[in-house]
This record gives sequence, C-alpha cells and structure tokens, in this order.
Amino acid sequence: MTKKERTLKAVSVLEKEYPDAVCSLNSSNAFELLVAVRLSAQCTDARVNIVTPALFERYKTLDDYCNANVEDIENIIRSCGLYKSKALSIIGMARKIRDDFAGEVPDNIDDLLTLPGVGRKIANLIVGDVYGKESIVVDTHMIRISNRIGLVNVKDPEKIEYALKKIIPSDKGSDFCHRVVLFGRDICKVRKLECERCPMAEFCKKVGVNK
Repeated sequence: MTKKERTLKAVSVLEKEYPDAVCSLNSSNAFELLVAVRLSAQCTDARVNIVTPALFERYKTLDDYCNANVEDIENIIRSCGLYKSKALSIIGMARKIRDDFAGEVPDNIDDLLTLPGVGRKIANLIVGDVYGKESIVVDTHMIRISNRIGLVNVKDPEKIEYALKKIIPSDKGSDFCHRVVLFGRDICKVRKLECERCPMAEFCKKVGVNK
C-alpha cells in the first residue's frame, strides 16, 4: 500500500467514524476563533472553552481588544497558562488586524503569520475553518498519528504539513485534521492505545500490518 493509498483510506475511514467533526473551540466569528486557538497553546480545548465566554462577553469588538488593558485580559485567561504572553498576543493581533488589514482577519497563511503569536498551526486552522481553503493543521495528535499509521515518517510539523498537502485532497484536509484530533482522544492515544477497536488497524503500520 502506497502512502497515497494509505492516506485516502485513512481519510475515508475517519469520515465514517467521525462524520460531524468540527473544531472543538467555541467561537462566533473569525477573530474569536483566532483568540481561542491562541489560548489553546499548551492548554486543553476544554479549559479554553471554559475561559472564553467571559472574555468574549467583556470584549465584543476588535476595537475593544485594541483598547484593552493587558492586565484585565491576563486575569480572565490566567487558567489557560502562559497568560502573560497570550494576553500580549491577543492585543497585538487585534491592533495588527485593525491597522494593517482593515479590521479583517487575513485569509491567507502568509499574512496570518505576521500576526503576533500566530504560527503555521493557527494560520492553517483559520484558513481552513473560516475561509474554506486548503489547510493542514499539524498539532500533537497529527504528528503522532500520521507517523503511527504510516502517512509520514518525520516529526517536524512544517514538513508534515507539506507532505500531507501532497497526498490529501485539498477539500478534505481541514476536516481530516479535526477527525484526527477526535481519533487521537478516543482511540489512538499517547499511551494506552486501543488498537483492538481501531478502524484503521488493518493498514496501520504501528501494529505491524501491511508494512
């Protein structure tokens, strides 16, 4: 089985297993999603979803964030960890978007990468979820699982992104990434893998089948 064949099989299997996969971070617009995914760095999505309602209630517009007191944001997001750098990033992103992008969250990776605190993972999430463009979000689940099932043989996130873009249909990448997260939480965990109920066991390289 080639990597392309293995990848298409994985895409198909996860579509059946997790048909309604969406981003697990709650938001109502592009900037809120940008904020939520920034907060998710080294923090669980569940914790972010507990914190963001108060943040989004306090700051409703881009200008609200631009004019925010950094200590006020720090106090709201403290439990997400790294709260000082995250608070600075949130205000910095808002001001950059206001000043350089006419108040609109950029729709391409290159522009998104100019925003404070935004790396390729965040940029790909916004491009895929907000604008419906080709994207591959490489988080810890994707790094672990794409290697385990034999889609890639590299741990560098950017190399994984480019490798998967070559073999995943462009209209499937964003949803596939969300499904990989659900699969990673449900079955293909860091420890205590549940290979006996894995829908990809028959072609997964981790369990030694079809190498």
